[in-house]
Amino acid sequence: MPVLCQKNSMLDTSGVVFLQLGAMAALALYVAANLGANDVANSMGTSVGSKALTLRQAIIVAGILEFSGAVLFGQGVSETLATGVVNAQVFAAQPQVFLIGMVSVLIACGIWLQIATSRGLPVSSSHAVVGAIAGFSCVAAGINAVDWRTIGTISLTWVATPVASGALAALFYSVVKYSILDRPDPLSQMREWIPWLSAAMLSVFGIIVLPSVVNVALVQTGAIAAAHDRFGWNLPTHDIVIGIAAIAAIALTLNSWKKLESVEKEEGSAADFVTDVTDARNKKEGIFSHSPTLPLSPSPPPRHSPIEQQMARFQVLSACFVAFSHGSNDVGNAVAPLAAIAYIRRTGSFPSGDFSVPLWILVLGGAGIVIGLTIWGKNVIATVGEKIIELQPSGGFCAELATATTVLLASRFGLPVSTSHALVGAVVGVGLIKAWKTVRLETLLSIGSAWLVTIPIAAGLGAIIFSIAQSIGQF
Repeated sequence: MPVLCQKNSMLDTSGVVFLQLGAMAALALYVAANLGANDVANSMGTSVGSKALTLRQAIIVAGILEFSGAVLFGQGVSETLATGVVNAQVFAAQPQVFLIGMVSVLIACGIWLQIATSRGLPVSSSHAVVGAIAGFSCVAAGINAVDWRTIGTISLTWVATPVASGALAALFYSVVKYSILDRPDPLSQMREWIPWLSAAMLSVFGIIVLPSVVNVALVQTGAIAAAHDRFGWNLPTHDIVIGIAAIAAIALTLNSWKKLESVEKEEGSAADFVTDVTDARNKKEGIFSHSPTLPLSPSPPPRHSPIEQQMARFQVLSACFVAFSHGSNDVGNAVAPLAAIAYIRRTGSFPSGDFSVPLWILVLGGAGIVIGLTIWGKNVIATVGEKIIELQPSGGFCAELATATTVLLASRFGLPVSTSHALVGAVVGVGLIKAWKTVRLETLLSIGSAWLVTIPIAAGLGAIIFSIAQSIGQF
């Protein structure tokens, strides 16, 4: 009988643990959904605003690529979000307190991201996580429990990221504007610039995505080692990346030239058709063909010029790369607290050097991003893509290229940056070159206010929720 009671007790305990972990997973899914609703505007907002993609197309494309990036290449989640913001020595002796704190972080971030998303404000999920961790840490173990140097570095990126991205976007758009758009024969200039635009885009995005792809597809699977053993080939990883990017740039250039020719033919055929119909009408009404032409009724809907149609193709491709890399990098904002909770549950100790994010947690984060994007994503996409300035594909492409370049350079120097800040700064940079009076200052003030209050609000929520959770646990 005692043995049977012991077995039932073990089953009850394991069941409670399973339910607790399930509840934490639901919280992480909630945070990931809000992150997807808010942050995916970073990759798709400008594409929707410039009409390169419809909202439905953007949601489908972003959903697939964000999930793929999160699941396939989300293993490199930075430990900064889980352990770098706090003083590890303080919580090493009390991992259960840190566990309760991470639960508070999930709740606080989910609440703030949902509030921001409902108002269409693009905020930084990284800053929300950092703020919530700092808030509960101060309550749990005092002000010395926070690594204030890390907080200071993150705060500096508030100013540096949008300024750097805006400057790059202004530079890129200036080149496109003065070298292509404002020239007497823009189509001829576009043909000459297509190879350079293809190379620039694939160089930036190739450095972000291709190394991870090659590492997973060829290095971790042993394909490079097998080629060396069988054929004696010594293939450095960076050479493979360069080769793939070069082939892709050549293929994109040839395809873009072909598409540009077909668009020119369509435009020419449409112009000939309009001329023929107008001449026929004029003759029927007794009007000489050299007289001013009368407008056709009904008038055809406005379309992008051949230049902008080509830029729209570049922009869609750039948005896909940004979505993929965003999913692989920023999914950690939602799942790093859950991974820390699962680690403490499994080992009973504070996350150490062997801390990593399990695959099932990455799948959960990717699924949450897609769910949030589908349900709530249109609000922030509309803000970034339409309410700051009116974008055309050329401007949207330059903004996304500048965003990716800024994030990539920051990653090279190990600086934590916000993709939201980078993209908003890039959109403003394009607007200043295009027509600075069209930049809507009221929208920028709303976004800037949301940026400034994210860390203190998340910190306050984290502190309050942790205090309540701790008091309930003691009770």
